[in-house]
Amino acid sequence: MKLRQIRDNVLKGDFSDLFNSSNKKLKAPPSEIARILSTLNGEDLMPVFSALPDALQIAVFRFLDILVQKKIIFSLSKERASSILNSLHSDDRMSFYSALRGPEISKYLDYLDEKKKNATHDLLGYPVQNVARLVNTHFASIPINMTVAQASEHLRNNFKDVENINVAYILDSEGKLLDDIPIRRLVLSDQNKKMDEIMDGFCAQLQIKDSADDAVDLFHIHGSDTLPVINDQNILLGVVTVDDVLKVAERQSTREMQRFGGTESLEYPYVNTPFFSLIQKRAGWLIILFVGEMLTATAMGYFEAEIAKAVVLALFVPLIISSGGNSGSQAATLIIRALAVRELSIRDWWYVMRREILSGLTLGLILGTIGFLRITLWQKMGWYDYGEHWLLMCITIFFSLIGIIIWGTLSGSMIPMLLKSLKLDPAASSAPFVATLVDVTGLVIYFSIAAIVLKGTLL
Repeated sequence: MKLRQIRDNVLKGDFSDLFNSSNKKLKAPPSEIARILSTLNGEDLMPVFSALPDALQIAVFRFLDILVQKKIIFSLSKERASSILNSLHSDDRMSFYSALRGPEISKYLDYLDEKKKNATHDLLGYPVQNVARLVNTHFASIPINMTVAQASEHLRNNFKDVENINVAYILDSEGKLLDDIPIRRLVLSDQNKKMDEIMDGFCAQLQIKDSADDAVDLFHIHGSDTLPVINDQNILLGVVTVDDVLKVAERQSTREMQRFGGTESLEYPYVNTPFFSLIQKRAGWLIILFVGEMLTATAMGYFEAEIAKAVVLALFVPLIISSGGNSGSQAATLIIRALAVRELSIRDWWYVMRREILSGLTLGLILGTIGFLRITLWQKMGWYDYGEHWLLMCITIFFSLIGIIIWGTLSGSMIPMLLKSLKLDPAASSAPFVATLVDVTGLVIYFSIAAIVLKGTLL
């Protein structure tokens, strides 16, 4: 059944498409129900959510967008909100609390029982981009001294509600991590063997102080569904699951794309961002870029005398500055992405510089040749008369494009690396920023070369 039809039925109070009212069995997975709830406006959301059975409310809550989660918790009674927050897995609970402001954190921490409150408070002490914010304390563990048969019985008796039960962790008597064991190995191994006999001795792991980027990299390398998180004493503190890491990677990519487009990153999805907040996020960069582009007019004013003597120079200004800006934006895009996925580091700056100078020279020769041929063709075909010194104009455009594109690729590649070395976000060197910088400096290069080539003729 289509989402719109189910949504219309739900708004009418008919939940038969979602669950069986007699036995409360679901007809749709919680993620799909969350998707339906996310399409409802504020007035309809709470009546529909409140009409769901308590167990279904908890199951659906973790799949909701964080903005929707906040609306629900802020609207519910303290007793009901407390029940939902205490029932969440630790990683889902941390995701919710990480989105709250200072006063909100203090208020809603009191909704948790003492154990969860202390654990959440401790994890909130870590930086936002730290792996501690993703830790799920629900995991399956097995003492090292058990046999395979005893371990299987131990798991059945103690870990009935663990979402990442595909892997169990072998611990010593002090809770230190020794190894991870896929559940399939327990099923297929001799039931009389001890755990140390079926261990392979290798276990990829994260430190509690690692960044979320480290987690993304480690999941990428090992292709795991779950990775353990330990402290400096090798005590197993929890696990990080691949679904949480994918969310982190998605948020980071979204944030980088928004910044690279010349805007501040949005806190919420575009459709949920208030209008004036959207304007605020975009206005700052636009003002900075506008002021920067004003320097272009200043640069042209500086060369006003040259333009007055050779008006034909002005015809190629858009061509010159757009080529430089485009080459800079291309280079910035490639380098920012390479830094983001750790193909490059700031130690590779000299390699990048040499490569981009060569690339800029090659691309400049290509575009310069096209520009040279374009002026020649127009002159010879009689489509436009560039005057008796048209060949010098060809030479001016040829060398200007080479110089500007080399400068554009060099700027676009080095600025992100410079920001990275200063521990700033390379994505802040957005395509509009690089293009604006190259526009202004490109005019200087263009008119300087023109002054040299055309001296004694047009100038």
